[in-house]
Amino acid sequence: MKSPKTTTIGTFDGVHVGHQKILNHVVRLAEKQGYAPTVLTLFPHPRMVLQKDDSIKLLNTIEERVALLKSIGIETIIVKEFTKKFSNLSAEDYVKTILVNEINTKQIVIGYDHHFGKNRTANITDLKKFAKEYDFTVEEISAQDIENVTVSSTKIRNALNEGKVALANSFLGYNYFITGKVIKGKGLGRTLDFPTANIYIKESYKLIPEDGVYIVKSRFKEEVIYGMMNIGTNPTVNGKTKSIEVHFINFNEDIYSSELKIEFLKRLRHEQKFKNLEALKTQLQNDRTNALDYMNNLK
Repeated sequence: MKSPKTTTIGTFDGVHVGHQKILNHVVRLAEKQGYAPTVLTLFPHPRMVLQKDDSIKLLNTIEERVALLKSIGIETIIVKEFTKKFSNLSAEDYVKTILVNEINTKQIVIGYDHHFGKNRTANITDLKKFAKEYDFTVEEISAQDIENVTVSSTKIRNALNEGKVALANSFLGYNYFITGKVIKGKGLGRTLDFPTANIYIKESYKLIPEDGVYIVKSRFKEEVIYGMMNIGTNPTVNGKTKSIEVHFINFNEDIYSSELKIEFLKRLRHEQKFKNLEALKTQLQNDRTNALDYMNNLK
């Protein structure tokens, strides 16, 4: 017999402070009832499937989202693959097969504006009717809390698209981060005495902050390392393709093929085209001085 669940449903992209308030409430309610705190989340994003929209950018990859949800205390995370077939499930089938039979939901925490079932025609009033029939309770999340979630998500995306990572971090409640593999680059940084790790992110839907130079931090073999990240096309050498490169300061380990989580701390400047490599090198030295000042103030 599956353990009874207190379930909330949503994309929870970013798992930001607005989401965290709702999720912490779910954890508390579940504890009170002796249920398992649970999130049902859909992936890919419905717009990617129904509208074939490749332009949509998410704050987290699905793996990042799951890890963040777990860190808050959500015990059970069900990632339901969103397909056309799934979108055609009737509201009752969705409730009966997934929420009740598959998950064993005994308590649902949901927003007043939640819609579900084929063409999203069912709403919270319908859910309350199904609750009586299928023996679960419904707790409504306030309009204010839902509004805060929507506003926060929009503000975070806008901030990152403008390179304002410190502002985005304040809404997230943690440092925005990317997760990627270190791959071989063109070696330009090494010729300038600023060797860089090229980061490859396989998920094309992951939102990357605006082009520019950032102070970042990561962890390698339990050591916290700081660096400067450049996002852009390297216009000084007439680069055409966008890359993500990190120069880790005072760090000499071989990290090729490593999978790194890299957090954004502060933006230093826009990406610029310099008149020659010497001018670029001078600017990189200034960037490193600014990054070291910032790091020293953290300690």
